Amino acid sequence: MEQHRTRPAQYGPRRSGAPLPAQGRGGAAAARPPVGRVAGRPVGRPVQPARPAPGAGSPVARVVRALRGMPNPRLTGLGSGLFCAAVMALLGFLDELLFGASLTVYGVLFVPVSLLTALWVRRGDLLTAPVVVPIAFAVGLVPVAESGDGIGGRLMGLVTALATEAGWLYGGTLVAGSAVIVRRIRLVRRRAAARNRPPA
Repeated sequence: MEQHRTRPAQYGPRRSGAPLPAQGRGGAAAARPPVGRVAGRPVGRPVQPARPAPGAGSPVARVVRALRGMPNPRLTGLGSGLFCAAVMALLGFLDELLFGASLTVYGVLFVPVSLLTALWVRRGDLLTAPVVVPIAFAVGLVPVAESGDGIGGRLMGLVTALATEAGWLYGGTLVAGSAVIVRRIRLVRRRAAARNRPPA
């Protein structure tokens, strides 16, 4: 005997024209989230990406990020002097080999080395950076300076080079001294803020 399927009574008869729910209809209406307001903010609208702060892509900001990404050793007073003297001696030999002992190239290279020396010396030996920088300039100038025969001729060539390139010597020393002063001011402010901070 053939049996007919019957629909359970609790569901009631199916109506042919009954509308389907939103998720069953599909289309753009189902995919679009409802637009309303929650805590004063529109809901369902695309969130605009945050704009970068003004000046974030400026050359100064890029330089600061590059400096922060560099290695940051902490040299003692003696270590900073040896570092600066060794680098300047190496640059002097390279200048003689590649540029024919150009004093201008040597002076230009001296300025960033002075800045790195002032930035890498540890806090307790800040005042040694402006002292060791001129000594390192004279050490690296030996292979670059024109020299005559014997020790006297070499000394005369070194003194002449120091006199003619005094501008680069003063400029590099001033850069190192300025960096040391800035670091010293920041250190004093940090210590004052730590003293005035209330105990937890």
